[in-house]
Amino acid sequence: MLNLNQARTHNDPFLINNIMELLKTVILGSGPAGYTAAIYAGRSGITPVIYEGLQPGGQLTQTTDVDNFPGYPQGVDGNVLMDDLRSQAIRFGAEIRTTLCTAADLSQRPFTLTFDDGSQVKTETLIIATGATAKYLGLPDEEKYRGIGVSACATCDGFFYRKKKVAVVGGGDTACEEATYLAGLAEKVYLIVRKPYLRASQAMQDRVFSNEKIEILFETNTVGLFGKDGVEGAHLVRRKGEPDEEKFDIAIDGFFLAIGHNPNSEIFRKWINVDETGYIKTEGQTPRTNIPGVFAAGDVADPLYRQAVTAAAAGCKAAIEVKAFLDEHNS
Repeated sequence: MLNLNQARTHNDPFLINNIMELLKTVILGSGPAGYTAAIYAGRSGITPVIYEGLQPGGQLTQTTDVDNFPGYPQGVDGNVLMDDLRSQAIRFGAEIRTTLCTAADLSQRPFTLTFDDGSQVKTETLIIATGATAKYLGLPDEEKYRGIGVSACATCDGFFYRKKKVAVVGGGDTACEEATYLAGLAEKVYLIVRKPYLRASQAMQDRVFSNEKIEILFETNTVGLFGKDGVEGAHLVRRKGEPDEEKFDIAIDGFFLAIGHNPNSEIFRKWINVDETGYIKTEGQTPRTNIPGVFAAGDVADPLYRQAVTAAAAGCKAAIEVKAFLDEHNS
């Protein structure tokens, strides 16, 4: 059976239109993991095809200054950083396509991928770098102030709130960890908790309760944010809907969401092993999944660190694994 490239050599329009394109490697996702994987794959002689997906450039395009990515001593705008990585991937031969993968058949190699424009391709290897999406409260003000006071990553953006007042939303381990981290930088941290208790582990609760910079607001919901050129405060409601409901405001400079992330792994879960939340499981320190030839890199497989630099490192490892796999299978 001819593949698409062979059909093209025959210069037969019918064959070209009716034979699925066969690729060496496809990278799904265009954040630091996806672009780094493309750079390494391209340099190894593979011509990777990146499908950028729903959010070209990944989560960093939703932030402003990035101060913790190596090589930018004065910091860099998130969009500029991703444009730099994209240009570097293209320099080494990556082909970038703008469609979104909507279905995957990983039952056999080559794997079959379907996209939102109706197109399909087959690929010998696959790097899943689709990331994870932070959960938000759903307030219009979250979008209004995103990047100018609203953040879903304290490690990424906490540096900008030194000696300032901030709020963290959530009551689990992540929220407590972020509140504790921010307390080392900020003047004051409000921990806004919807329930009358913390869901975090006892060790994390002890850290929060013992930190004099952290004030816990139990049974409290955020209903809005306010500020002229950025976040200046939050509208809160304590015991919402109860007879003793109380509305009040707090003055803050930063508003951090810590209510979890949704890994973008839904279309692969029929084939790929994931944890209880949906993060793709990989083998040890490698990006290998349970399907030979399929690798996962970045936040879609990382519930712990979720940093641009660790995602980039995972993309590097995935590309190296792809090269080794293709060589082993003479693909």
